Amino acid sequence: MNVEPKRKFGVVVVGVGRAGSVRMRDLRNPHASSAFLNLIGFVSRRELKYIDEVQQISLEDALSSQEVEVAYICSESTSHEDYIRQFLNAGKHVLVEYPMTLSRAAAQDLWELAEQKGKVLHEEHVELLMEEFTFLKKEVMGKDLLKGSLLFTAGPLEEERFGFPAFSGISRLTWLVSLFGELSLVSATLEERKEDQYMKMTVCLETENKRPLTWIEEKGPGLKRNRYLSFHFKSGSLENIPNVGINKNIFLKDQNIFVQKLLGQFSEKELAAEKKRILHCLWLAEEIQKCCR
Repeated sequence: MNVEPKRKFGVVVVGVGRAGSVRMRDLRNPHASSAFLNLIGFVSRRELKYIDEVQQISLEDALSSQEVEVAYICSESTSHEDYIRQFLNAGKHVLVEYPMTLSRAAAQDLWELAEQKGKVLHEEHVELLMEEFTFLKKEVMGKDLLKGSLLFTAGPLEEERFGFPAFSGISRLTWLVSLFGELSLVSATLEERKEDQYMKMTVCLETENKRPLTWIEEKGPGLKRNRYLSFHFKSGSLENIPNVGINKNIFLKDQNIFVQKLLGQFSEKELAAEKKRILHCLWLAEEIQKCCR
């Protein structure tokens, strides 16, 4: 990214919740990648007018403006597909929070549309930019897995907005696939107590060498956001991740990747591998949902 920006891409941020606010902050601060981007405004269903001197604009204006060349989609998951389609059709590049869609076929379709339009469609995966993941990747490298499990706990999440738990929790699935390769689904169950806002999804997966991996998402009031993992290898075990330091600027690191794509600095091979992984995870999430329903 040490090239001097010849011009800046005009950006609009759609959805200004937690992720959208961080995105706006990164766009306004001087960073290597922000030098290529110019924040023009934000789109929100709420009537906000301005956030830190950044102007609210309507979705129609964002889509029709010549100035806007890039959309960051940070709305709830159930609206992603529709927004991506509208912005690609309007000839804009798109960065979208995961999951990009709630089905593999829709994602495939949107990537084809991006290709037709000659635009970049980038799904963020900040979980792969975390210190913990970097640590795990090094730990797992070259080891022979016997079995493993990953449990994630958190407070309740509305399915209407964030999709089925296999989709809202797709970052955990992405970890497992990135660490152990493509997986197949053995079984999946969902235990739900709607009146208590409690749910527990238990997924049994298998690596290509038929090694079992269990993924559990447990959400309910009073459950703290936490990750518990246990991987057993021929050469020993890894139980939970030591404190490996705080995750610095993971959204900014993701923006750097996006800008590299805008500048054509990603190889076809890298892009194809990333797309294959994303589609595989979406396909697994869909299979899990079918299995539980």
